[in-house]
Amino acid sequence: MLIPEYEVSTYWTNLPLEAQDIITLYQDHGTSEQFHSELKSDMNVERLESGKFKTNQIYLHCAMIAFNLLRIIGRLLIENKHLAPVKIKGKRRRLRTVIRDLILMACKHVKHSGNEILKFGRYSPWFEVYKRISLSI
Repeated sequence: MLIPEYEVSTYWTNLPLEAQDIITLYQDHGTSEQFHSELKSDMNVERLESGKFKTNQIYLHCAMIAFNLLRIIGRLLIENKHLAPVKIKGKRRRLRTVIRDLILMACKHVKHSGNEILKFGRYSPWFEVYKRISLSI
């Protein structure tokens, strides 16, 4: 109580922007870190498989396409959260959650008399969300 406490935030940059714009950009860096973490852990891209640059480039491009598709599915899930069997909070879903709830949903691929269909179980809690999302893509 005798010595006043001061807190100072300093930002060092060479960007040709105003100070308030720099602070606004920095405040959103946590979202970028979270996306990077999801790419590494949820999609298992922690270590690249090959020692060759071109092979790793193709691997990262495939991971990027899958990452973006899962983010689109997650956004559509948020838009249709009223159909979900659980209460969904927040503005986005982690990729691990999207994979667990919608991608790894059990079904059977059936070919019969020239038709191909997916058969889901009698009770699949995520089916209504899956159906709505698959029709909107």
